[in-house]
Amino acid sequence: MNGAQDDAPAERAAHPRAGRPGDLSALARPSGTFAMVATDQRESLRTIYAEQTGTHVGDGTLRDFKVAAARALSPHASAILVDTTFGLRPILTCGALHGGCGLIVAADALVQAPGGPVTDTDLDDQVDPDAARGWGAAALKLLIVWRDDDERERRRRTAESFIRICRASGLLSVVEVVVREPARTTTAWDRESAAVEAAREMATLRPDLYKAEVPFLGQADPSAIERGSQALTEAVAGPWVVLSAGVPLERFGDAVEAACRGGASGFLAGRAIWSDAIALDGLTRRLEEISVPRLQRLSATVDRVARPWWEAAGSPASGAVASVTAGQP
Repeated sequence: MNGAQDDAPAERAAHPRAGRPGDLSALARPSGTFAMVATDQRESLRTIYAEQTGTHVGDGTLRDFKVAAARALSPHASAILVDTTFGLRPILTCGALHGGCGLIVAADALVQAPGGPVTDTDLDDQVDPDAARGWGAAALKLLIVWRDDDERERRRRTAESFIRICRASGLLSVVEVVVREPARTTTAWDRESAAVEAAREMATLRPDLYKAEVPFLGQADPSAIERGSQALTEAVAGPWVVLSAGVPLERFGDAVEAACRGGASGFLAGRAIWSDAIALDGLTRRLEEISVPRLQRLSATVDRVARPWWEAAGSPASGAVASVTAGQP
């Protein structure tokens, strides 16, 4: 993460809150909760386009989507997550980022076969933290694909290095963790227990904000999602938000509410906000008609239910359970 970003965008004024250790105001709503939009998908966005339109699209279409999404959604989001491959330069060059929206830059290099899932990650050497701050970024984000296997310690060290780099650069650290079953295991895999174990491990590194999958991937009774979220709240012992990957779009709103009742402080989500607005024609109109109202509804939910980040950062939530069952209730 020490390399210079080639052909970098013109500098943008840094958010006045950026650089204060542990102060998440730059990413939050006035309520202290998070309604953040992810647009950092790379090859997976090409796959979403193929699923939605039946067409293989080129890099230009991905860039155009990111600009359109930022222009439509950033006025209503507390922060937006962008990648440097297709998103950052076009969004800033076009002036598509609303001035009141926090900027998070993805700092992960993804291991991903075309059309397949992300199987591993590392730090992206082409992302310069100091340059990102000059562009106006308040935070960097790192994705960790967590497995209890022989590479577990390497991934932990990667997250540790990332957080150290963020602190040295005056940027907030957002650590996103998705849990996956080990390739070789002799026992039944328990996703929910693995998610709690991963959160405990990452909590020892003290990221500024933790990003986790919705318990049961949103496909359970809200009370079970709430209990699973309580377990994550205890494990993280700090502010955390949910992502939307793996959650059926129609379930995400209820899943966010249940997770927030269990201690989450909001969401940082992409697919559940904009995936069904993707089209080859009329993208801007569809984002305005479909995605903006959905984001507004989700924002109202987190304002009403979620735990402000400063409360989450002050002390672990009380009454959280230590573990949850893996089966559907």
